[in-house]
Amino acid sequence: MERTSTVDRAFEAALYARTDDHAAIDTGASLLAADPAADPELRRRGVEFVASAWRRGWQPADVVRIVGRELDDVHARLVSELITEQVPHDRPRGPRWAAQLAALTDPEARGADAAAPSRPDRFTFATVVLELYRLLLRLPALEVLDEPRRARPESRMLTRIRALLAKAEATGYPDEAEALSAKAQELMARHSIDEALLAAGAPATEGPGACRIGVDPPYEQAKAVLLDAVAAANHCRAVWNEPFGFSTVVGFEPDLEVVELLYTSLLVQATTAMTKAEAAQRAGGRRRTKTFRQSFLAAYSHRIGTRLAAAAETQVTDDLLPVLASREVAVTDRTESLFPETTTTRVRGVSDAAGWTEGARAADRAEVRSRHRLA
Repeated sequence: MERTSTVDRAFEAALYARTDDHAAIDTGASLLAADPAADPELRRRGVEFVASAWRRGWQPADVVRIVGRELDDVHARLVSELITEQVPHDRPRGPRWAAQLAALTDPEARGADAAAPSRPDRFTFATVVLELYRLLLRLPALEVLDEPRRARPESRMLTRIRALLAKAEATGYPDEAEALSAKAQELMARHSIDEALLAAGAPATEGPGACRIGVDPPYEQAKAVLLDAVAAANHCRAVWNEPFGFSTVVGFEPDLEVVELLYTSLLVQATTAMTKAEAAQRAGGRRRTKTFRQSFLAAYSHRIGTRLAAAAETQVTDDLLPVLASREVAVTDRTESLFPETTTTRVRGVSDAAGWTEGARAADRAEVRSRHRLA
């Protein structure tokens, strides 16, 4: 009769039991802590849990994000290690997947300026491992996203766009930020149009793809609205998954690139403007905290969306309509195949008039005006 391993007995107590109380985790952790010889198998099982998450549609950034939301930093570090260990056993993946893996080992991206914490005692560490494995085991299936077939070398246009948006984020002058953002959107429009026309003339083209973009707390709903507005203005569709903290953006690869760029930049600009506006409110004797910020970001997102939508409707020339219309149909079809059932929701918590006014003003200053055409 085959002897049941320590890991199996620990998992039976902590991961597969019907109860979620701490006693179950403590029982499993005690078993593991008492048997150092079980460590290699325990680690191997963790790598297998990661591979199982990939089969259910999760990607590296998704897993790290959900672990960070549900557990603690120590769990996030551990799952990053397991993901890295799983790479040699994985099948070939696309460039977006590779970029996510690279971010796990980038000290700046991980915020790992300080020295790594020392490893805790065996019982504490086993507790961390079991808490992480229980979360990984219970991850539901997600939509499987198509990966780009090949890496796209970054064009000079995207390099210029990144530089302009970085300057817009760094400047302390609203007028300068507006001018830089406007110029960046001009280049985005030109980039999108050029890529669409190039694809239309090619003998075979890739269909729409999709990527997940994190929508982090606080004020996730307002941020999701902002991302939806940016996506719509750039011929993409965004579907927000509130429980897991991300939106899935569907579109053609060049448009997905600019959506992520513009959303990230506008979010930085909105946060900077919100902080300054709140400081001014407090200097005037008003105490504004959560309601002010929620209303500010909601107004900012609404205003940016209105401006971008208006530009998108008026700046596309007649000769581009057939190409853009066919791509829009393809994006819609792909979105509906991934998400056959979606719901709409209203932004909650918008009750501060001053926050709404200041948010709208900030959006006007960050307006991404198209001086040529917006596509």
